[in-house]
Amino acid sequence: MKVNRRNFLKLTAVTAVSSAFCGLGFESVAHAADRITMLKPKWSKQTTSICPYCAVGCGLIVNTDLKTKRAINVEGDPDHPINEGATCAKGASIWQLAENDERPKRPLYRAPYSSEWKEVSWEWALGEIAKRVKKTRDASFTEKNAKGQVVNRCNGLASAGSAAIDNEECWTYQAMLRALGLVYVEHQARICHSSTVAALAESFGRGAMTNHWNDIANSDCILVMGSNAAENHPISFKWVMKAMDKGAKLISVDPRFTRTSSKADLYCRLRAGTDIAVLGGMIKYILDNDLIQKDYVVSHTNAAFIVSDKFKFDDGLFSGYHKNGDDADYAGSYDKSQWAFEKDGKGLPRKDETLKHPRCVYNLLKKHYARYTVDKVVSVSGMDKAKLLEFYKLYSATGKPDKAGTIMYAMGWTQHTVGVQYIRTMAMVQLLLGNIGVAGGGVNALRGESNVQGSTDHCLLWHILPGYLATPNAGLKTYKEYIDAKAGPHLAGAKDPKSAAWWQYYPKYMASFLKAMYPEASLDDAYSWLPKAEDGKTYTWLQLFEAMDKKEFSGFFAWGMNPACGGANAGKNRRAMTNLDWMVNVNIFDNETGSFWRGPGMDPKKVKTEVFFLPCAVSIEKEGSITNSGRWMQWRYQGPVPRGEAKTDGHILTELFDTIKALYAEEGGAFPDPIKNLSVDMWKSHGEFNAHQAAKLINGYFLKDVTIKGKTYKKGTQVPSFAFLQDDGSTCSGNWLYCNSYTENGNMAARRNPAQTPEQEKIGLFSNWSWCWPVNRRIIYNRASCDNTGKPYAPQKPVVTWNGKKWIGDVPDGGWAPGTKYAFIMKPHGHGHIFGPGRQDGPFPEHYEPMETPFKAHELSHQLNNPTALRFAHEALAVADPKYPHVAMTYRVTEHWQTGLMTRHTPWLLEAMPQMFVEMSEELAKEKGIANGEKVTVESMRGNLWAIAIVTKRMQPLKVMGKTVHQIGMPWCFGWQMPHDGSGGDSANLLTPSVGDPNTGIPETKVFVANVRKM
Repeated sequence: MKVNRRNFLKLTAVTAVSSAFCGLGFESVAHAADRITMLKPKWSKQTTSICPYCAVGCGLIVNTDLKTKRAINVEGDPDHPINEGATCAKGASIWQLAENDERPKRPLYRAPYSSEWKEVSWEWALGEIAKRVKKTRDASFTEKNAKGQVVNRCNGLASAGSAAIDNEECWTYQAMLRALGLVYVEHQARICHSSTVAALAESFGRGAMTNHWNDIANSDCILVMGSNAAENHPISFKWVMKAMDKGAKLISVDPRFTRTSSKADLYCRLRAGTDIAVLGGMIKYILDNDLIQKDYVVSHTNAAFIVSDKFKFDDGLFSGYHKNGDDADYAGSYDKSQWAFEKDGKGLPRKDETLKHPRCVYNLLKKHYARYTVDKVVSVSGMDKAKLLEFYKLYSATGKPDKAGTIMYAMGWTQHTVGVQYIRTMAMVQLLLGNIGVAGGGVNALRGESNVQGSTDHCLLWHILPGYLATPNAGLKTYKEYIDAKAGPHLAGAKDPKSAAWWQYYPKYMASFLKAMYPEASLDDAYSWLPKAEDGKTYTWLQLFEAMDKKEFSGFFAWGMNPACGGANAGKNRRAMTNLDWMVNVNIFDNETGSFWRGPGMDPKKVKTEVFFLPCAVSIEKEGSITNSGRWMQWRYQGPVPRGEAKTDGHILTELFDTIKALYAEEGGAFPDPIKNLSVDMWKSHGEFNAHQAAKLINGYFLKDVTIKGKTYKKGTQVPSFAFLQDDGSTCSGNWLYCNSYTENGNMAARRNPAQTPEQEKIGLFSNWSWCWPVNRRIIYNRASCDNTGKPYAPQKPVVTWNGKKWIGDVPDGGWAPGTKYAFIMKPHGHGHIFGPGRQDGPFPEHYEPMETPFKAHELSHQLNNPTALRFAHEALAVADPKYPHVAMTYRVTEHWQTGLMTRHTPWLLEAMPQMFVEMSEELAKEKGIANGEKVTVESMRGNLWAIAIVTKRMQPLKVMGKTVHQIGMPWCFGWQMPHDGSGGDSANLLTPSVGDPNTGIPETKVFVANVRKM
């Protein structure tokens, strides 16, 4: 029978225990079949995979017909420790994603000024793309900049993508782009969680989720703020419920009442954009009531460090501020040298472990947040006072040694002009309460794409190389200058014998990366071949599309991304694409980006851009690894073959680069050395891309015989872990963080062993299931869970314990004996940062209004907005503008994912959530004369769209600084291309502004101002 939602629900109710869904052929048809028959029939094969949607990383079992090579069933893997067989709505629909008639069967080509796609061969498409890449690169290649510095950079090409492809493909893609000389290299992480990396790296040393999904069950108090885990990461929420079954409290803080809120012990409503005020108030509450975990704070944080007397804070501005002119992308900047620590004779920070010195971090913290009184927080945020105090009391109670609290946040925190500081504020709370490194604790970033963690680790971003190594800039002319600049601060920190200052080994990791890229080259040559960024210039997503809008690019790769819907100010992005000569869009389905030229407001006859659409494989059709939000690198296997003529991304990348390389070999061209010397053959087998070969290269090889501590490792063997990497070019490793993932013992990511030691089982580490960076450590900073004698603060749920000879439990974050090394080994001075002097907008988070706000002032200072924000002065912003009186926000829904590109093409999901809507309160609807279900117009300074009004008690007006504020909310997962009849609406990002955080450039898409009116 044809399956619509009603029949689907009836069928699942009847067959919940004894049957499964399967499909035969290419139509979206489902059949009921006996589950026992389905498990291992003789006519099908069974493979394991990982869900391609959010980064919870749920396991899947795929059944594939041996004759047709098509998927016949996809369901949850009952053996998998994260989902235990369960799936969310999206995971349950993956069969229909793969077996879908909407998938283009072969490459498509849109000629300049054409009104239609036409099918073409792969050979023709790749050949033509290669010609355009070469032509653009040769025409725009810059050997030296205006200062005469060697930059070896291609200025005419840009790339956006991808968090949806496998780790091995991500590494391959970044290698190709950097060999071509691109600096405008961006992907999904920039616009979703780049602020996470900057905030957590500044606070703790690494930019990733500190714990893992199963560990949430160990928590005593779970704060869900800046996310809606029950709807957007549904399987993660089972671990929240398990914690609650054991007595944990759940707090939901959100502008609207969500399904997470419905399960919470305490729900607090706040005005979008005021989270720093609320969390700053909690810091004041903790300090005023002496609720810190003092031994932890003194031993493991920089609370005792003494700050220079040059540091000041005055009415919203820190010392060292310089306001920029309108010609600059950033509103202002700081001289951060004024935020330095006082140093002793060895150049190390001075400390006062009594916490009495007036300029120690602890007392500066007290002084900074003294303004954040409960009454001011209530006034600015609109929160209910009694609930705010209950929130503070409940969460602060986790500061006791035997308690642990965790935070689950996502894009509700990251996508702000103060997004880094949102996360920094919570990181500081967790350090004060002793909640980092412990079971049930942590700052847990809920990543939204299946491999956005892995793709960030492999650095498809302009500013970092794989393993979070820094992109070279023009001022660092030689490899030695680069190494000295990057390792220097950590070598200085290593003067303290108790500081591991782990980044002092930077030369080993960079040398090994260069040799993975260019194994036959010297380190000096390999470094010279990398493209160099301009000193002081950034190349973030917003700046990329600003440059495209100014006609600075000829060519563009949109690989596994849909920026016509997914980026802020999406109308600008669509307009910018008309300025390109050519574009390549790689995806599963046609989409708003690939077909931008035929979208709303476009006349194809006036759009010159040539577009190549390349159809790629669905996740269950290929083999490789992805890394979930908890840093678990998991291997997935090919079930069905790619549908039609689709290819895996790895095959597309490798074939395209081989074609480009052949053109340079035949014709010559600009600076061919990095192209002809790239290590392409090392990730191929039998002339084709091979995920295992790429994974081995990412792990790394010994390139010559090397003797370490009396043991000789032969040339060609896998490096066992990053401790064995060398700085002299004798080892290669595509990503030092992943060195240990594919060793001589095999593919660690493919492990499916649930066995645990008694210590691991007590908190559910699952250390033999898959592999986790770094070196299979499941909870990072875990030595901070112990005092300086190695005794756990919470002995009932220890992460690591010193047994007198060694650490047991998790892999320790450094194997030294207790008290010999500080716990936060990635920071130069070994302590977690309460005072964070490395960020662009201040060492302490400060409340600023969003760039668009209903207010001209707020109560905490006279500085309205982030004084260092990324903005383009020529683009107007609405501040206290009566035309746009309402606070607007965007979010996701369970049935759709990201821009909806995959889920809107999946019939079951589209039927369940068919079109654009806007939520509003009953009070606002009454004021506007809007009825529930009515079609309305939502508009901002950038554009307008239609939406169906949902009038609900989930939204309620707030009293903010004496004014009634209405909030409205919209999903951002719709677009004009699908449904084809236009009934779904368009992207909420048509309304969001091109403004961003100064640390990362992440756009502020989670809060702006808008109006809603009857059509």
